[in-house]
Amino acid sequence: MAILPIVHWPHRALSTPAAPVEAFDGSLHRLIDDMAETMYAASGVGLAANQVDRLHRVTVMDCAAEDEPSQLLEIVNPEIVGREGTLVWEEGCLSFPGLYNEVKRAARVTVRYRDRNGEACEITGEGLLAVCLQHEIDHLDGVVFIDRLGPLGRRMALKQWKKIEDELARGGVAPGRRSGA
Repeated sequence: MAILPIVHWPHRALSTPAAPVEAFDGSLHRLIDDMAETMYAASGVGLAANQVDRLHRVTVMDCAAEDEPSQLLEIVNPEIVGREGTLVWEEGCLSFPGLYNEVKRAARVTVRYRDRNGEACEITGEGLLAVCLQHEIDHLDGVVFIDRLGPLGRRMALKQWKKIEDELARGGVAPGRRSGA
């Protein structure tokens, strides 16, 4: 396994929709394993293949609390098939380290997907899991969380991101919490 470099916005992969996976083989398994290792090393709760510059519809996530055992989900070719209610959640993103903003999402989602071996699966999530599923599927569609903000909120987020980018370029560290996806 290997830790992959995570791309930061405005890298082209973050605005490019990912292609469906057709081969459920060793190459896919290595990508999933590397993505999981990368996500854990970055203290994230989710990571989409776009974020490591791979344009495949693959995401990993683990929404377990710090004091709970790992609950790694390996999701290939996801599709949201049901949405209910709304919630507002403060989101972060590993491709925008240190940037957080409240985003309105569905409170409950049902997703159909394939596992690493191509087996059909379905999951329904609420709270953090619902947010993470929607956030990561957005990545696979070429959408980042600041795209879900209104015009003013997006402008303010981009202004804040520019400051964070400048600090990172000077060798500084972005503010951290375990909520990036």
